[in-house]
Amino acid sequence: MAGGVGSRFWPVSRTEFPKQFIDFFGVGKTLIQSTYDRFLKICPPENIFIVTNEIYTHIVKEQLPDLDENQILAEPIMRNTAPCISYGSMKIGSINPNATIVVAPSDHTITDQAAFIAAIEQSLKAASENDCLITLGIKPSRPDTGYGYIQYTENALETDDQIHKVKIFTEKPNLELARSFIQSGDFLWNAGIFIWSANAINEAFSKHLPEMHEIFMQGKPVYNTASEKEFISDAYQQCTNISIDFAIMEKADNVFVLPADFGWSDLGTWASIYEIAEHDYVGNAVIPTEQVMMFNSSNCMVNVPKDKLVILQGLHDYIVVESNNTLLICPRSEEQSIKQVVADVKAKFGTKFI
Repeated sequence: MAGGVGSRFWPVSRTEFPKQFIDFFGVGKTLIQSTYDRFLKICPPENIFIVTNEIYTHIVKEQLPDLDENQILAEPIMRNTAPCISYGSMKIGSINPNATIVVAPSDHTITDQAAFIAAIEQSLKAASENDCLITLGIKPSRPDTGYGYIQYTENALETDDQIHKVKIFTEKPNLELARSFIQSGDFLWNAGIFIWSANAINEAFSKHLPEMHEIFMQGKPVYNTASEKEFISDAYQQCTNISIDFAIMEKADNVFVLPADFGWSDLGTWASIYEIAEHDYVGNAVIPTEQVMMFNSSNCMVNVPKDKLVILQGLHDYIVVESNNTLLICPRSEEQSIKQVVADVKAKFGTKFI
């Protein structure tokens, strides 16, 4: 999935060039390129499909030139994750009715590649043997209020006792509730990575979101043909804007979770970049480091153009980001307000800076 706009990473991430196409860490690969390379270790390149907004298809082609045209699923409008998963699952199922599918966001980072691959392969095996919907749950390291949580039970799949029955999903809790989740020991972070058979997920849509299921079922004769694009353009106009969590995962009774630990971050905010990036001895994370000078400054997240000399004096616990002729200076404690800042900038200046 590569269709989001990443507004919390403004001004680096913009509507016309969002975060999944950016190399945040200066490693020579964008987030979507890193995700693609990760899955090449799991399946052949022809089995990888990218769902993105049609305005980004040219960027996908530039960054992933080995993809065939048929592997890029272009959404005409943004409608959250349920429509793109229904579309992708129907399309893949029409190629191979017995397919087992991994759904993964394109903008996550994984530091332990081997552990990630092992978790995916274990889940693929279980999903191919059972009528179930599997999600990966990350063992929490702190009471983070920015993630959704999954509570699981002792009940497990007959074929794999490490994959547990899900009891409940809880969207981003307050700090007190998050602390109680950590203490209970049976809650995991919701990674938003799903594994299921084409049959299982299509059946779930039929049961829990029948209107959307019917919309994409009508396209079975045209998937993987020249008529697919025209059909999808019409289909998306009829789709509800809804996430897969609300539409399916919170309603289905065959949802299971595999507790995992592979150095995961969903890169949802500048705080997540700060957590992963290298820090100096007083806690500053500076990307790139060549022409940034810090004096009596600590615990700052700094991301500025390579060709600009930046001097920071007496700044503590701040985000300093410059890109696209826009400078953002914001306390790290208030970074959740960046999305509202973007809305205010758009209201005052239109889309010039968005």
